[in-house]
Amino acid sequence: IHRDLKPANIKVTPDGKVKVLDFGLAKAFAGEQAEVDLSHSPTLSEAATLQGVILGTAAYMSPEQARGKPVDKRTDVWAFGCVLDLGLLPANIHPRVREVITRCLQKDQKKRYGGIGEAQYEIERVLADPGGVFVKPAAAIKPKRKLLVGIPWVAAAIVVAVIITGIVVWLLKPPPPPEPRRVHRYEYELPEGQEFTGNSYNMRLTVSPDGTKIVYTANEQLYLKNSNELTASPIRGSDEDPSNPFFSPDGEWVGYYSGRDDQYKKISITGGTPVKLCDGGNLGSPTWEADGTILFGNLGSIVRVSPGKGTAEEVLKGGENEWLSWPQILPGGKAVLYTIPNEVGGFQVAVQLLEAKEPKVQFPGGPARYLPTGHIVYGSENTLIAIRFDPATLDFIGGQVPLVEDVFRLYLDRTTQVAISDSGSGTLTYIPGKSSAAVKGTLVWVDRGGKEVPIEEKAESYDDLKISPDGTRVALAIAAADGNEDIWIYDLVRKNSMRLTREERRDFLPIWTPDGKRVIFGSEREGRQSIFWQAANGTGEAEKIASMEDSWIWPTSLSKDGSILFFGQWNASGKYNIGMLNMEGDHTPQLLLQEEFNEWNPQISPNGRWLAYASDESGQNEVYIRPFPDVDSGGKQPVSTSGGNSPRWSPDGRELFYTGPEDEAMVVSVQTDPILKLGKPRRFMESRPYLRADIDPQDGKRFLVIKKAEETEEDSEQGRPRKIIVVTNWFEELKDRVPVP
Repeated sequence: IHRDLKPANIKVTPDGKVKVLDFGLAKAFAGEQAEVDLSHSPTLSEAATLQGVILGTAAYMSPEQARGKPVDKRTDVWAFGCVLDLGLLPANIHPRVREVITRCLQKDQKKRYGGIGEAQYEIERVLADPGGVFVKPAAAIKPKRKLLVGIPWVAAAIVVAVIITGIVVWLLKPPPPPEPRRVHRYEYELPEGQEFTGNSYNMRLTVSPDGTKIVYTANEQLYLKNSNELTASPIRGSDEDPSNPFFSPDGEWVGYYSGRDDQYKKISITGGTPVKLCDGGNLGSPTWEADGTILFGNLGSIVRVSPGKGTAEEVLKGGENEWLSWPQILPGGKAVLYTIPNEVGGFQVAVQLLEAKEPKVQFPGGPARYLPTGHIVYGSENTLIAIRFDPATLDFIGGQVPLVEDVFRLYLDRTTQVAISDSGSGTLTYIPGKSSAAVKGTLVWVDRGGKEVPIEEKAESYDDLKISPDGTRVALAIAAADGNEDIWIYDLVRKNSMRLTREERRDFLPIWTPDGKRVIFGSEREGRQSIFWQAANGTGEAEKIASMEDSWIWPTSLSKDGSILFFGQWNASGKYNIGMLNMEGDHTPQLLLQEEFNEWNPQISPNGRWLAYASDESGQNEVYIRPFPDVDSGGKQPVSTSGGNSPRWSPDGRELFYTGPEDEAMVVSVQTDPILKLGKPRRFMESRPYLRADIDPQDGKRFLVIKKAEETEEDSEQGRPRKIIVVTNWFEELKDRVPVP
């Protein structure tokens, strides 16, 4: 739209070409779209009046332009009519030209030509009229000198026709291609007192489809950061230990997983009461599709859930023990992009037709996302990578191009913390850093009075520990910087350590056999979590003890004689159960407690008659005791009274220790003869920075604990990031770095 078309802006060059000049207002409003946006329309505003600015020339302004109303192509149509209606046209000009002027100068926009092309059509019909552009008078023989008088009018008509044609051609010429939008980067730092929260398997942030809103999890609630605001605000009603936030297609709702009640919910971005979408279970890595349904990754499948109904419909069947995550239906609706674990603890990107039984292509990396630019972007270690992709043929084109380095990823599942809006010009958001790691700690003896005696000053990423039966060694699960975890043996007498396992996938939760010759541990070396054991002196290879189909299992305790191993189980329904296996037989695992609620961390008493464990059947975590081996005959008794977890027996079986709701150390006296009798829970040690603990098996009077080490600046920057990087108009950079023909 020119907005200032007038005779002074129209020039005829010596060679007869018509040029339209002064595009100042046209350039000022070059971003105007076909659909009128009131916030971008030129108006005769009070601010403009104060500055002496008039947007256009009053004599040629359309009524709507003069009143400061929204304008479109019909504004230039009005000005075109004004240029023609200057009294320069001869009286006998073709009547269709008069009709064109009349139509152009209609005060009602709806009665004007919709565009200059319609006026051009009428003028071209005039120029093509065999009778010429003038109306001929009645037939009569006129003196020749009269013909000379008409010559100037003919010349004027020709000039006007040239001008009209030139203006029409200019108004109809296609607009120049839009200039690339400017890529803009900025960082948002979490305010003092805020810290990203969520477990080691979940995404911490998401961005709205239009790229104007960011939601992240911090301090166990959701925070919303609008692009036009300096700080983020908590979303009222979301304080439910949320994780895995994701936006609805319209950007008005945020979905999330509630750790408080194992449900997926949605909440308005303005806050309010959360609405249940479905139960959590094994569902993870959600994607809210344009049709309103939500895709979830699952153990062995990808499922679709319709909000409100809550029932899961299987979309794609995968391997029985494969976690399929971060699913996305590709354009055309016939294939899906998703991520699966590989054999070395990382991810693989997979593309598969919905009707196929196997993926068409797999390569290391993930999570992955297809973008409307024709690219798939995915994480690999701490780098964001792009590759061209054709969704019609499911073919990757060209090579992989690194785009962004130093992207933070989680410690256990190595999820790269990136979110991209895939509409408009694309907004990239990510958390910078290396990798979250297990919190570092040191080994310390602590007696019941709280007195500490350090053992090893060097801080390590200890994840768990177990003292040998003779009290001379301790088996430790230690995490590496890349998130892997191995079993180490530390000699408490000689003060040295030995690495026991060297797999590329996690080995964790060590337990000693009664003779101290072997260490039993959980492992992910076969993909799912299974139970292995290995000689404690490092000789020989690790051997698998047990695994379960469609489940993950890990060891928790061993009977004093070493005959029965108790384990935890996580199955396809997302529930935690308790199982056991006979170490003297064929090691066949069997479930001991499998109920509608979660039960975990079974610990057998020294005399082998009582099983302590934790459960959420009351609505919060509590510690219970059941008789063993007949766990159903004598019922169960609650041990804790106001929350509890992580039970541990004293060596003589007369006390049961556990952690309270505020991580304080609690103890209950236990009498088993002639009947089970429990004392009142009492606190014997205040909450301290202890991460894990085990009881000295010799006398039970002291505890070996992992004491949280003071965090260095490097640890804070790498393992506890506090920034979000935002890149607007990122698609421009992506297309420049990885061109698509």
